Amino acid sequence: MKDLFGKAILDYQTDNSPEDLYTETSISELDVMPIDYLFRDYDEMPNLEQKALDLTKGKTLDVGCGAGSHALYLQEKGVDVKAIDISANAVEACKLRGIKNVSVQNFLDLDENEKFDTILFLMNGTGIFQNLVLINVFIDKIKKLLVPNGQVLIDGTDIIYMFDEDEDGGKWIPSTGSYYGELDFTVHYKGEIEDTINWLYLDFETLKNVCDYHQLTCKKIKTDGDSYLAKISL
Repeated sequence: MKDLFGKAILDYQTDNSPEDLYTETSISELDVMPIDYLFRDYDEMPNLEQKALDLTKGKTLDVGCGAGSHALYLQEKGVDVKAIDISANAVEACKLRGIKNVSVQNFLDLDENEKFDTILFLMNGTGIFQNLVLINVFIDKIKKLLVPNGQVLIDGTDIIYMFDEDEDGGKWIPSTGSYYGELDFTVHYKGEIEDTINWLYLDFETLKNVCDYHQLTCKKIKTDGDSYLAKISL
């Protein structure tokens, strides 16, 4: 793993000739992601992220924290927040930004004796699930990490809009044998290309069905176009 995403974050934080990131998926062409966007403050965040931060309470886990903008905001508000990311470069940048409790960790490897009132999966948080098989593993882990009456706040996007309509008005989705939101995701930075990863864009109804299966409550809190913020609770 080249950790190009984390490298870009650390370059920006340390003023080491940062450049914009470029991303592409198996159904979309190369698109620019301005690196300063990852360092946005609360007022610059999408309203779904703002709503999630407004609803955050108690001991909080920020999963896939990236540059740490969400954790930093919560920390400044006095929230007891732990931030984790699999990127060592991103975690180093978070430390330089002043985030007190941040570490290089995979969510699935967390000690289940540590419990949280709120778990955040933001910036298309469903992506970390990778596919519809692994999502069950993540849900099991979530159930073990939440305190009674705890909550998960997660945002996602239904990408059905990206597919062409057929002559009957339905969506034409190539027959791959997999869910249409299971995509290959690739990052480009400073002429290098990251190894492709699996990324899951999950529509709300599918997320709710998975939660129902695991006997979890899943409610849609807010929508913004094709994106949504959901609350999952025990």
